[in-house]
Amino acid sequence: MSELYPVTFKPVYKDYIWGGDKILHTYNRDEPPGIYAESWEVSDRPEGMSVVANGALTGKTFRELIDETGPKLLGSDLDHFPLLIKIIDAHETLSVQIHPDDKTAIQYGGEAKTEMWYVLEAEPGACVYSGLKPGIDKETFQAAVKDNRVEDLLIKIPVTKEDTILTPGGRVHAIGAGCLLLEVQQNSNTTYRIYDWGRLGTDGNPRRLHLEQATQVIHWDDQTKAKVAPRKLGQLGDNERWEMLTTSHFRMERLCLKETWDSPFDGKFFHILFVAEGSVTLKWNSSYQPLLPGTSCLIPTALPTYQIEPSTYSKVIRITL
Repeated sequence: MSELYPVTFKPVYKDYIWGGDKILHTYNRDEPPGIYAESWEVSDRPEGMSVVANGALTGKTFRELIDETGPKLLGSDLDHFPLLIKIIDAHETLSVQIHPDDKTAIQYGGEAKTEMWYVLEAEPGACVYSGLKPGIDKETFQAAVKDNRVEDLLIKIPVTKEDTILTPGGRVHAIGAGCLLLEVQQNSNTTYRIYDWGRLGTDGNPRRLHLEQATQVIHWDDQTKAKVAPRKLGQLGDNERWEMLTTSHFRMERLCLKETWDSPFDGKFFHILFVAEGSVTLKWNSSYQPLLPGTSCLIPTALPTYQIEPSTYSKVIRITL
């Protein structure tokens, strides 16, 4: 096995019917025309496994890499990647849906999924739906589903670029049309669809709903605030470091860079970098890797330190546990 280094992955694309082609155009990706609803940037899942795209490890699957390197890659004896990192292009509004949380996944099955969205771009009037309005109980909800009035029950949140939205497991939600998002979530692909806006699938029939499962996992008393305000953690020279979100499942920061950022590594957990704006060069030991806009990169825990050198004013999202 070659010495570990920061790795990039070939994106895994999903052509869900609500998607568009903003991912390709925004980040100058060379792919044939089509629907690119999601780009799975870093994934340890069989239905969308990441494959290394740079350096001596090119061609290895993420799973192979984890099996061969153990905690040197992910840290703290992790035997799987606990997250799934995506870019989402909502050309149309996604279905109203829900995911189980850690507790209800054990009770009723499926995989727990708490997620967050960082808004990369938002068209005028773009929104997300996150949570039910106060006072909605199971009976009210089921009646609204029957009468196709689900939208009336949802909390609608206008969004603009750089907003951060938390959607814990157990919260009814939907992404509105016109949103380009970076999504960080637990490693899960369990989705219970509640309402699909009268949309038909590619076969001409309505897509399947999962109402019984959904009502089992909804948190009827959920009051957690959806939109999270960033908190400035510090400034070093002309660089700024912001906490965007911290949960028990993941942590996100934004680095606003005008000069080189020297990042010592405690070696506890991996870092994921996503270049939200500008372009940077990642440096470690005597090596380097250019990272263009829209590029994701995994920093292994075995690396003692790394530097991020911006070519212009750049914003880099950093994700860890």
